[in-house]
Amino acid sequence: MAEETRDMQVQETEKQEVAEGDVERTRARRCFVPRTDIYEIGDDMYLAVDMPGVEDKSVDITLERNVLTINGYVDPIYPENYQMAYAEYNVGDYQRSFRLSDDIDRDRIEATVKDGVLRLRLPKADTAKARKIGVTAA
Repeated sequence: MAEETRDMQVQETEKQEVAEGDVERTRARRCFVPRTDIYEIGDDMYLAVDMPGVEDKSVDITLERNVLTINGYVDPIYPENYQMAYAEYNVGDYQRSFRLSDDIDRDRIEATVKDGVLRLRLPKADTAKARKIGVTAA
């Protein structure tokens, strides 16, 4: 049971399917699929991506062919004269991709990172926003 729980918590990927083909990593490092919360507030969609150890300079976000790809790179910190006796987690990079609908305004996407959480704001395009249509008597 403990092994099953650990496997669910740690998802590793060597390659991840995207769009028309497979994308393979070029870094010979462990890569994790970060847990992500997706929610909607008003006219915006938000993504909160958990990537512990990632800083703003080590995040790469690309948008190509309606696929938003997030890469986060973490360099492990090892103190001098250090020898690992036991580890409860692994250090590695992060990679996750999302297919965006045409309802998202790609030119206004914003991203911030703080305390290992990447937050993306995906504003809806004007054509996708809800609107009230008035009715008049004929």
